[in-house]
Amino acid sequence: MLRIGTRGSKLALWQANFTQAELTRIGVESELVIIKTKGDVVQHLSFDKLEGKGFFTKEIEDAMLRGEIDLAVHSMKDLPTTQPEGLVITAVSYRDNPADLLIIRPEALDHGKVFKLKEGAVVGTSAARRKAQLLDFRPDTVIKDIRGNVPTRLEKLRSGDFDAIFLAAAGVSRLGLDTDGLEVIELNPREFVPAPAQGVLAWQTNRDDMDTRLLLKNIHHPEISACTNVERRALQLMDGGCQLPLGVHCERDATGHFHAFAACEIAGIMRRSRLSSSTSFGMAEKLIAGLKTA
Repeated sequence: MLRIGTRGSKLALWQANFTQAELTRIGVESELVIIKTKGDVVQHLSFDKLEGKGFFTKEIEDAMLRGEIDLAVHSMKDLPTTQPEGLVITAVSYRDNPADLLIIRPEALDHGKVFKLKEGAVVGTSAARRKAQLLDFRPDTVIKDIRGNVPTRLEKLRSGDFDAIFLAAAGVSRLGLDTDGLEVIELNPREFVPAPAQGVLAWQTNRDDMDTRLLLKNIHHPEISACTNVERRALQLMDGGCQLPLGVHCERDATGHFHAFAACEIAGIMRRSRLSSSTSFGMAEKLIAGLKTA
């Protein structure tokens, strides 16, 4: 019986239940162990004001190091690029839609404006990456921090606290959220660049737990990790976490070629870089070099 460490939010539980279903598919029994993280407890600060990294992962990782759980499931975008000593990312899931959604109240619509947002719209997000890219496209917007789980954020929008909010498309689809009566704009990930590994789940284990690691290889998606490796290497090269205004997205076409896109605010200036290659080798380094010289 494998013990799966997870947060208790609706989205985290969806991820944990999906993991259980994947394990059941290969004949492995499991149970859930719910763990609160710093990101769950501290709700009054935005991510760019929190100190350190791993706001949604550290307590789960500590439990695994103590032997209280056998594996953890995370939104891969929440995982720091450097793993704690003794832990490894053993497998990754399929990739859901990596795009960001901009969800707008009908009263705030202006179809003649970029993103259909009215002049001076109040937009809710706590992600430095989304703040920087939105202000690059629409400097007239007013950014307001928003916290809480995905359904809570949607309720805050409906109640009029914001004219619009950002949500990850993957979270909305996985939870089957009702967006009736709201305008939902899917932002092109090549232009409004998502967080590295957005839409992908990561399964983390103890490095020496070879039995669990071998089991998880049966649900691993190597074609996805080929792209997330580029994205997370780029994040690592920028020494970044949730506070860094960096977006990186890598995709692979039908011929096997890689296409990568990056956007980051550096010294108050939004810089962008894109690269295509027949191999992923050295791609992150070239992408970030292009970003720094843009």
